[in-house]
Amino acid sequence: QIVEVLPWLDPVMRYGGAAFLIWYGAKSFMSALRGSSALEVSDSLSTSFAKTMAMCLALTWLNPHVYLDTVVLLGTVSTRFPEHRFEFAAGAVTGSFLFFFSLGYGAIWLRPLFSRPLSWRILEAVIGCVMWLIAFKLLSRV
Repeated sequence: QIVEVLPWLDPVMRYGGAAFLIWYGAKSFMSALRGSSALEVSDSLSTSFAKTMAMCLALTWLNPHVYLDTVVLLGTVSTRFPEHRFEFAAGAVTGSFLFFFSLGYGAIWLRPLFSRPLSWRILEAVIGCVMWLIAFKLLSRV
């Protein structure tokens, strides 16, 4: 554990993380109160297939979360199950496929819902509640 080597890092991460989450939650609550925008999607395709594929590749391979989540997080967790590495890999690939497949089709199904400003305001309020709940848990060490 890095906290055992650097004990001062624990309060810095805990209070710094809580401060960020409180700020982020407040920002979401402000958007929920003041927001008036809605999802506006054009039915016409304005970009080429090549531009779309280039954007997908850039969002995938230039995104630091790809490396943090896949290499660092999953790599670290997978070391706890060395005798089940193939099952772990299959589960990770299946979970990733299901998540992104659901995200794509879920966006299509939720499109009519998020074309209304009230839906975005409710979503922002829920995000604010989640951020503040996580901050509270960080501060109370629950």
